[in-house]
Amino acid sequence: MELNAKGTVLSIVFRNEENGYTVLNMETVDGDTVTCVGNFPAISVGAVLNVTGKLSVHKTYGEQIAVESYTVCDPTSRAGIVRYLASGLIKGVGEVTANNIYNMFGNDTFGVIEHNPMLLANVKGISKKKAMDIANAVSELKSMQEQIMFLQSYGITVNLAVKIYNIYKSETKNAVLANPYRLIDDVDGVGFLTADRIAQSMGIEPVSEFRVRAAIVYGLKEAAEKQGNTYLVFDDLIAACSELLKVDLTLYGQLVEDTVAKLVLEPTVKVFETDNKRCLSLVRYYKLEKSVATRLVTLNHDARRIMVDADALIKQFETVHNIAFHAGQSGAVKSALINGVTVITGGPGTGKTTIIKCIAEILTSYGMRLEFCAPTGRAAKRLSQSTGSDAKTIHRLLGFESHGDKMQFKYNRSNTLPCDVVIVDEMSMIDVSLMYSLLSALENGTRLVLVGDKDQLPSVGAGNVLADIIASGVVEIRYLTHIYRQSEDSLIVSNAHLINKGKMPEINNRSRDFFVMNYNDFRQVSDTVVELVTTRLPKFTGLPSSEIQVLGALKSGVAGVENLNLRLQQALNPRVYGKNELNVGKSVLREGDRVMQTVNNYELPFVRFNNDGTSTEGAGVFNGDIGFVRRIDRANGIVEVALDDNRIATYTETELGDLQLAYAVTVHKSQGSEFEVVVVPLVSGPPTIINKNLLYTAITRAKRAVVLVGSKKVLAMMVHNNYVAARTTNLRRFLQEENALHQRFFGTAVPNGSFDADGDE
Repeated sequence: MELNAKGTVLSIVFRNEENGYTVLNMETVDGDTVTCVGNFPAISVGAVLNVTGKLSVHKTYGEQIAVESYTVCDPTSRAGIVRYLASGLIKGVGEVTANNIYNMFGNDTFGVIEHNPMLLANVKGISKKKAMDIANAVSELKSMQEQIMFLQSYGITVNLAVKIYNIYKSETKNAVLANPYRLIDDVDGVGFLTADRIAQSMGIEPVSEFRVRAAIVYGLKEAAEKQGNTYLVFDDLIAACSELLKVDLTLYGQLVEDTVAKLVLEPTVKVFETDNKRCLSLVRYYKLEKSVATRLVTLNHDARRIMVDADALIKQFETVHNIAFHAGQSGAVKSALINGVTVITGGPGTGKTTIIKCIAEILTSYGMRLEFCAPTGRAAKRLSQSTGSDAKTIHRLLGFESHGDKMQFKYNRSNTLPCDVVIVDEMSMIDVSLMYSLLSALENGTRLVLVGDKDQLPSVGAGNVLADIIASGVVEIRYLTHIYRQSEDSLIVSNAHLINKGKMPEINNRSRDFFVMNYNDFRQVSDTVVELVTTRLPKFTGLPSSEIQVLGALKSGVAGVENLNLRLQQALNPRVYGKNELNVGKSVLREGDRVMQTVNNYELPFVRFNNDGTSTEGAGVFNGDIGFVRRIDRANGIVEVALDDNRIATYTETELGDLQLAYAVTVHKSQGSEFEVVVVPLVSGPPTIINKNLLYTAITRAKRAVVLVGSKKVLAMMVHNNYVAARTTNLRRFLQEENALHQRFFGTAVPNGSFDADGDE
């Protein structure tokens, strides 16, 4: 229920000075007292507010108004003016001085402060300096409030307005008026449409260099962040910009060319040709891919010489661990010992983890320093458990440090990692930006072993790193195709490989880990998924519901992730007396809820509890981090989330929009994770999404069992749909060019420490 209310601020119950989140009590003009919660850049007792928001009733705290917009008025009564001046806003002004000011100037007090502040020096206890201090304090507060109200006038929410103000401060209005499109780059949460709405209302011409420039930059940025493309063909970019601007830019060729020329000079974009097509890339991504290519080629050719009898050491490993390697697996181990850079790729059950253990044991026995890493906390944890070695996220390995809204690493080009070998798991997840950071921190001569499944979905971020490295043919690639023997009643691995080949999975009643439940109606699919997670699978497996993960293809719909999250929350973590909760957008966040971080936030504080009983403080949570709500402090607007890698992250009200319920998540968001049991609702949708690649990725996330719920017709459609969204990236080409250049100057490199077929140097 939305309402408007006007009243005087009686008290500030809680205030977070960093983000402006405030809980206050307000006395309305009708004499009622209401609690308001929301973001206010600055507010004081005695201020008169006009607020608009939604009214809700909380079982513990009563009626509250979640403020969506507000205006501030000067108080007009004696009580209001005195409360305002004595609220602590002005240092050295207490109730006595505030009363003295009102006694002299009455209801003209704010007029005097604003237009003739030196008259305040006539009040007992106020010097000329204090008079100016009072005037400056009131002026600064008014300016801040005016800036926020200016932003609200363009339909910007209070939360977003506070974000914008915190970046530009007193220059907010001037900055926005000068170039509203700069908000796209400077402020998280502002897209082209918001900035363009502001620009249009300011009278900026629909066809102008200003607007075309913003569309080009935004189009390239969206292509990178949403589709993973590090560049776009010029004609495709202009078509996308035309649709965005609702203007046919092909009719304004010279304007477009002039705009591109200026972007090149800034430099913001790079113009180049590939396959006889003119292309544009943001300079940042062009340089990232160029640097990644250079570092990979250098590392591959500069591997330190090692002298080992590979065959003997592999045989020793097989004896100790009572296993027998397939020829392809032992070949992968040898390759990692020989080459500076080796890629080991294969599907589930092909022995990737065992190969990593073998490589690690051999190199460690020769005194080499190894580091193990993966892109996510869950993947790193799984790598630690499977290898018995300490594995870290790449961010943690590099010593992630937050500096405002910027990300920096302790280990970089100037301060390289003290190690001889780095083994990276779940390579398919790594985007070009993270790959650049990792490679920059490796000194020349460091061996690099990249392990992943080339058939998984590509990274969420920009680039197609693993696929491009493989396609380039520049480094040694070892394909694992032999599947370790499985028990007769186990089908997860074999069915995953069948699906990857475009064949229907085997479905039979003997299986203990692969099930298909055939329902044509999506409501039945939704009902069955909820029943499976809450009762049937816990009973069948002996696992709690917290170990069962729903992976969906689509967010919307009856059997989509969003609806399933609401239903599973209600079933597994319903509202009960004494359990705190908060409204976050359209959903409710409750203590005990499973949640996922959806964007990178480099500033969010956390405490990590180490295995030795100590703890360390840090900052930074990342897209895909999963945990559960440990505690909600409504009075102080604080939410604590326990993440999978022993971190307790602390969220304030304005940061909660980055969290979403995670009883069900999209398959894309599940990359790098492994779950005991996976439930997959099969729904129809666009062939660009509902395809073999997505189904294969979902199934390979399951460790103990997987249940597909839905129509066999949809299952068959996914299995036989080979669509993979082709990404436009430069890394493959850059790798081949850099390798050719390296060979021209240094000759064809023979790996230092290479072996023949018998393992002899």
